[in-house]
Amino acid sequence: MTEPAYQARIPIYPRSVKGRFRTLKYAILTLAYGVYFLLPWLRWTRENAPDQAVLFDLAGRRFYLFDLVVYAQDIFWLAGLLVIFALLLFFVTGVAGRVFCGYFCFQTLWTDVYILIERLVQGERNARIKLANAPWDMAKFLKLGVTHLLWLAMAFVTGLTFTLYWGDAPQLALNFFQGQAPFAAYATTLFLTATTYVMAGLAREQVCTYMCPYARFQGVMFDRDTLIVAYDEQRGEREQGRHKPSKDYMEREARIADKVGDCIDCGYCVQVCPVGIDIRNGLQYQCISCALCIDACDTIMDSIGYPRGLIRYTSQKALEGEKSNPFNLKNLGYALVLVATISLLAWAISHRDKVELSVAQFRQPLSVTLSDGRIQNRYEIKINNKTSDAIRYRISIKGLPRAELDLGGNSEVTVGPEHSLKLIAKVNRRPQMAEQERQSFEFVIRQMNSEAPLTARRNTVFYTPSTD
Repeated sequence: MTEPAYQARIPIYPRSVKGRFRTLKYAILTLAYGVYFLLPWLRWTRENAPDQAVLFDLAGRRFYLFDLVVYAQDIFWLAGLLVIFALLLFFVTGVAGRVFCGYFCFQTLWTDVYILIERLVQGERNARIKLANAPWDMAKFLKLGVTHLLWLAMAFVTGLTFTLYWGDAPQLALNFFQGQAPFAAYATTLFLTATTYVMAGLAREQVCTYMCPYARFQGVMFDRDTLIVAYDEQRGEREQGRHKPSKDYMEREARIADKVGDCIDCGYCVQVCPVGIDIRNGLQYQCISCALCIDACDTIMDSIGYPRGLIRYTSQKALEGEKSNPFNLKNLGYALVLVATISLLAWAISHRDKVELSVAQFRQPLSVTLSDGRIQNRYEIKINNKTSDAIRYRISIKGLPRAELDLGGNSEVTVGPEHSLKLIAKVNRRPQMAEQERQSFEFVIRQMNSEAPLTARRNTVFYTPSTD
């Protein structure tokens, strides 16, 4: 008989806990949910787009982030942002381990809320375990049914909120419930509803343990200075190991005298763990550094009058009695590159051009000989106005003596706010004026009627066929 390839999932029923890290997690959870769910509804006055603070306009190929408008040609900003996120992840992991997983990851945030819903409907840990093992009856059916309905409602709100970022939220929400929204809105909402329900409600810790690649490569980012959630084995075990409270071992001095550890083997640290590990077994790849076991242990230590810190954030060096510094040369290198990348991206955003000009020469054919002997080259000009005002530009050429620019009878064009304009330009020139087969010159656009005109230049070439 062959063994199964995968171990069957053992259900985990985390116990509630109070403490400074649980309070911090709730604060981050409230902030994250507030930003995610309320941001699409935040109004922001715009002249040429819906009054929405954050809007991803795929049809117009523009992303609105408050006063910043990101265009399709600004895609390199996204590359810079991804590099910043990667460097930030490396730096934080090198300094403090998997705190991103424990406090900021979407999987952690949504699972926390799903556990809260489960606890609200079914009760504390012991009640949930008892309910799971009980035979099916009406009470069990109702409690589990209400739990899953609330999970689905939370998943639906999550999916719909994500969809609202891609259109005018009030109008899109109204169209959605009236059955008039685009198909993509329903498909996206349905997909995210299903994935949120499965990941946060059913899979939970399996996402972190089996699906997330971060848990697998974190080991190469740790070193002996990295802060981790760790159990002080020397203090907790001593030479005689753990011992539950008894008449002889209530006072800590008695435990120390008999070389009995401070750990009273209550199991509270295991019961609160959302991934179901025992931190006393050492650092494990499943640990997400949420520090709830620290809160649990500190609660017990306070209740029996022992000092806190049996489980704490520390490093391998510190546990071994060595001097530890998480801000070592490697992590300082991450920080330096991170600051440089952020500065470069901020400079690129603050110094971007308000008008962009692109010129593409028609290649088939490169040139045409007119009836009067002049050589004509054609170009496609694209002007992108990144301002919120309509601007009138004059188009000219520079660096090509005695050449004529033909724009269809008008050298001035108006480009609407946050819009682009394409036009065909013809440049005619006598062949005898050509000094070489390919001669460089510039297209120049200049804003009309402005004390500080917006200008843009773009180099290109004029091709004159050889007469040899």
